[in-house]
Parts: sequence; C-alpha cells; structure tokens
Amino acid sequence: MAVALGREAIVAGYTVLFTGAMELVANLAKAQTENRLEERLTHYAKPKLLIVDELGYLPLEPDAAHLFFQLVSRRYERGAMLITSNRAVGEWGTVFGDAVVATAILDRLLHHSHVVAIRGDSYRLREKRRSGLSQKPAAAPEPAIVST
Repeated sequence: MAVALGREAIVAGYTVLFTGAMELVANLAKAQTENRLEERLTHYAKPKLLIVDELGYLPLEPDAAHLFFQLVSRRYERGAMLITSNRAVGEWGTVFGDAVVATAILDRLLHHSHVVAIRGDSYRLREKRRSGLSQKPAAAPEPAIVST
C-alpha cells in the first residue's frame, strides 16, 4: 500500500523517497560518526514524501531514536511522511526505548495525520494458510500506517 501511494505521489508530480526504517537510522548514525549528519538530514528532508517502511519491526537503540526524532522534527510541517509499522502507536515507547522520545515523535507525526490500522491476515501468508501449509498465529500484531 505504501509503495502504491508513493507511486501515485510521483505520478502527481511529487518527489518521493522510500527507505526501510533500519536502513534510515543506520545511515543517520553513520553520518553522525562521519560529521555529516546535517547533510544526511537534509537529504531525507528534501522529498515531498518520505516513506519509512517497517518501523518497529526491531527496537531502535536510544541514539537511533534521537536521530529519528531529529528527522521527524526537520520534516514537521514541511514534508509528508508515510510510516508503516507492525506496532500500534501505543507501543512506540517500546520501539524507541524511551517513552519521552516516542511521545515527542508521535506529537509531531500525529498532528496533521491520518492513521490507517490494517487488521487481518498477511497477504504473504494468506495462500499458504488456504492450502494448509501454515497455521494462523494466536495474536497477530496490529499493523498501522501513519502519514503526515
């Protein structure tokens, strides 16, 4: 869904950048150690739409959470973000390892946003379940897409 929305934004004439959450924070951390953080934040702040995929799949280190906060702050009210996550926003304190940082990030993201909660089976596993090759998990996480 995120890719389809990104493609539609491109067709409408907007610049779009798609990146995985772990790749994004790794790039920011590397830039910070190389004293190029400002340059990298500018790179991620430039497109009209930044799509960050799979935030929360793995928890972020505290430094990574602070770098992500800097990016969200930089883009706040200047550019749209679409974030996919398998975690409900109420769980983001765990994702970021710091409830204060998570609250600050969510404050900016949710201010001008739409949250789309998608419930149901993974489309990747649906066919395997139909054929009996896979069992449904007891409690599947609740994915969400946040866009601002």
